[in-house]
Amino acid sequence: MVDIADSLQCLFAASVTEQAESYRIEIPREEVEHGELDVGEFYRVGVLTHTAASSPSESPDAAPNAAPQEPQAPPVDEGEVREVTIETLGEEGDGIAKVERGYIVIVDGGQLGETVEVDIHAVRENVAFAEIVADDS
Repeated sequence: MVDIADSLQCLFAASVTEQAESYRIEIPREEVEHGELDVGEFYRVGVLTHTAASSPSESPDAAPNAAPQEPQAPPVDEGEVREVTIETLGEEGDGIAKVERGYIVIVDGGQLGETVEVDIHAVRENVAFAEIVADDS
């Protein structure tokens, strides 16, 4: 599994396109409008490779020049209650858990190493926000 730095601002899939004397990777509009990116700021960019199984253009059954697959929907829904384990802490002390496909859930008040039941209250393409469900016992 890939280690995710606490300073990660966004995570998305994109292709590289050629433009004049350079190459371009476009950031989806929603990452700026709903994320923590600011136009005109400088960011470090990491590039992760993919396996042939995750790339339709490299799959033996794929048609030549096939369009990339649409991104999968987040594996959680708003209002969903589920159990997660806090794997690390964010810069502001929030718990960070990962669920299916490495999808990140930020848990308000989560403590490192604890397994908690959370209520998902906001879902974005690459991250969800949750609160620990109150213990009535």
